[in-house]
Amino acid sequence: MLYQQIASNKRKTVVVVFGFLMLVALIGAAIGYAFAGSATMGVIFALVLGFVYMFVMLGQSTDVVMNMNNAREITDPSQAPELWHIVEDMALVGKVPMPRVFIIDDPSPNAFATGSDPQHSAVAATTGLLARLNREEIEGVMAHEVSHIRNYDIRLQTTALALAAVVSMLANFGMNSMFWGGARRRNDREEGNGILDIIMLVLALLAVILGPIAASMAQMALSRNREYLADASAVELTRNPLGLINALEKISTSAPMQAADPSSASMYIADPFKGKTWAHLFDTHPPIKERIKRLEKM
Repeated sequence: MLYQQIASNKRKTVVVVFGFLMLVALIGAAIGYAFAGSATMGVIFALVLGFVYMFVMLGQSTDVVMNMNNAREITDPSQAPELWHIVEDMALVGKVPMPRVFIIDDPSPNAFATGSDPQHSAVAATTGLLARLNREEIEGVMAHEVSHIRNYDIRLQTTALALAAVVSMLANFGMNSMFWGGARRRNDREEGNGILDIIMLVLALLAVILGPIAASMAQMALSRNREYLADASAVELTRNPLGLINALEKISTSAPMQAADPSSASMYIADPFKGKTWAHLFDTHPPIKERIKRLEKM
């Protein structure tokens, strides 16, 4: 079951990342056509911007994400011995280097992993997680986070975060240019191109407006798929699904976090804001009940 789930998630991941790149290219084409008269130039500009931003983010992702969530680093086992040794044990079992360890001062139990690869990874746990969960449950949560590291989900999430940010930047650029008359200046230069030109400009406007929404939906879908896989991988590390099941139940009944950064929400083991939407399209995580149901079958 585990390996079937891994294969299924890898296929879905390829589709989602490809979709992200196509979205970046589409927004770039729309802006290039509307404001410079060249969709090709817009695509090239958008993809170059996307790849540059993505590589910058991958190089500094740990420090950036930890600062965004007000996390403080633990550099010595004596500062949080139980957490340190659990992370050390799970990293050993998972056959990945020991990640950097951070703590977030927040009474709500939660945790996440980040980084560009297993050699440059980090995990963070809230003070609420350390206070409310027992050792078996913390092991389940840290095994889940180490699984994200082992499965390279951390790189994937950082890539998705960077591409979503690029889509937002391009959309903002397009909207600002439109506000200041960029499209009108193009129309002035090419007056007489006919109704086809008007249709293309309307489509460009729709792409700029709807692009960030589509990017958010793709990022959330990516996160949901990876959570199921990390749950299954965590059980492979601990051989004890009950620890993670009990941890998820406690986390699901806790109050929302106070210190989490909204753009990092998809990285946490459970939605830090406990948000719900009309069609679950913007949920950052799969339902806890569904995750527990899958764990109980293992």
